[in-house]
Amino acid sequence: MEQVTNTVLMVRPVNFRMNEETAVNNYFQEELQLKNEEINAKAQSEFDAFVDKLKAVGVNVVVVNDKKELDTPDSIFPNNWVSFHQDGKAAVYPMFAENRRRERRMEFFEVLESQGFQISDVIDYTEAEDEKVYLEGTGVLILDRINRKAYCALSVRADEELLIEFCEDFEYSPIIFHAFQDVDGKRLPIYHTNVMMCVAEEFAVICADCIDDAKERKSVLKHLKQDGKEVITITEAQMHQFAGNMLQVKGEADNKYLVMSETAQKSLTTSQIRSIEKYCEILSSDLNTIETCGGGSARCMMAEVFLPKA
Repeated sequence: MEQVTNTVLMVRPVNFRMNEETAVNNYFQEELQLKNEEINAKAQSEFDAFVDKLKAVGVNVVVVNDKKELDTPDSIFPNNWVSFHQDGKAAVYPMFAENRRRERRMEFFEVLESQGFQISDVIDYTEAEDEKVYLEGTGVLILDRINRKAYCALSVRADEELLIEFCEDFEYSPIIFHAFQDVDGKRLPIYHTNVMMCVAEEFAVICADCIDDAKERKSVLKHLKQDGKEVITITEAQMHQFAGNMLQVKGEADNKYLVMSETAQKSLTTSQIRSIEKYCEILSSDLNTIETCGGGSARCMMAEVFLPKA
């Protein structure tokens, strides 16, 4: 099994804006005083520059264009609705926001197959939406693919029973906890685990302060350390700068990069950067508009492709 891939699927937006349907529990989203057309144009230029940076270091980026008629403001975050695995399976996930369900397009699979990737089976969890039950892909599932552990902070978008079903289907052990953030003086659930935690090959970045329950916090940190990961902790303030929303990828000659936004990188301390750079280079890109309106960052924009090649 591998933890890091050199292929990511990304979706170029055509209708990017602040999604009113997700803003109810994504407290990272903020209004920008701009017309939606301007917001989308800015997001497109951030997206294109980001893709260019990934390709420049040898990451294989498969770009699919969003469709205007679908009116999917969050299509830029495909990792929430699909995941691709080394055994040839793909998983399709149930989404909290109704307008995000339109992001699921089977032609994504055809695009990957046309590039020689093999998809042997698609496991579809979307029927759970009828019961108002959700599990938003690798937004809520932080997969340690080598040690077969799925870290998940429960929320409206991450249902415990469905998480366990996923773990049985894909042979992971669930590591379940609750994560919170300060919103107007209240502790409210974090909408996606991947804003507070990232598991790379030899290290993990985590905002342990978000796990209010001491027992749960201890358990999560113990699992990471048991598996030989160096644990790099970030503060809640850094998490709000998207310092937890990172993904390790492979480029040319199997060189590894920890991908994040410029905002995230700027929030890191010298010693945190030193800890990361022991293992891989940092690759960052300006994603300011996408982060502000979308409430997601670099990691959310990349759906990792681990599928076997024909």
